[in-house]
Amino acid sequence: MKTALVLGTFDGLHEGHRAVLKKAEGFYTVAVTFDVPPKAFFTLKPELLMCSEDKNDGLLSLGVSEVFSLKFTDVCSMSAEEFFLFLKEKFSPKLIVCGFNYAFGAGAKGDTALLKDLCEQNSIDFCAVEAVGEGVPISSSYLRKLAVSGDIEEVNRHIYSGFGFKSEVLHGDSRGSLLGFPTINQAYPENLVRIRFGVYKSRVIVDGKEYDSITNIGVRPTYKTDFIGCETYIKDFSADIYGKTVTLKFLKFIRDEEKFSDVKALERAVKDDIKSVLGIDINN
Repeated sequence: MKTALVLGTFDGLHEGHRAVLKKAEGFYTVAVTFDVPPKAFFTLKPELLMCSEDKNDGLLSLGVSEVFSLKFTDVCSMSAEEFFLFLKEKFSPKLIVCGFNYAFGAGAKGDTALLKDLCEQNSIDFCAVEAVGEGVPISSSYLRKLAVSGDIEEVNRHIYSGFGFKSEVLHGDSRGSLLGFPTINQAYPENLVRIRFGVYKSRVIVDGKEYDSITNIGVRPTYKTDFIGCETYIKDFSADIYGKTVTLKFLKFIRDEEKFSDVKALERAVKDDIKSVLGIDINN
């Protein structure tokens, strides 16, 4: 089967990314991407819409035959022409597809016009996919801004499989259990974009089964922590899952994180949130 290369960071696997993948249908498709987007090397930290493992799993679910993940430091010194030659020699592609704004090579000096010329010179078919979206083009950077603002509902309309992560359930201080609403605790991934701190309607997936839930993300100003954590109350769930890796999905922003005057005020607020979001009256 002929090989097609699809090029991009594919963070979030939004409609624009999926349009690129669609152009390679019928080929043995190799997604050439980066474990961390190149732009992250010029900022303090990555701010991803999707953890690398979830992105790679998503690419395969969308029909990609193989994911080839590059380390930016391994290729950052290659000129655009050298990078193209590297791809040609490694994969012998018959088709290369990318987004309209794809850049490559040292200093990101290579653009789609150059890539098109290089493909033509080497008898490789080429396609640059135009921007997707009405009004504001859908892009990873645009969706990150929405996530930071707390507009998770809009983010979820565009990215593949919804915004969230999977991580180990950690031991907490059991304060939720003492107050009558046991919760699970997870650390928020450092490389994920930092969404607006506060309370969210959420969904937890444990061993393939989905549960309605409500999550607080932040540093818990009433009982402050030195890391960003997610504390989640799961509806109709009581199993001990400490140490298990579970998936947490954010569905809707409810309210900002607050610092309460005392534990009673915190307890009232959490019980009100659980009742309004999940329809459960903890007092009964």
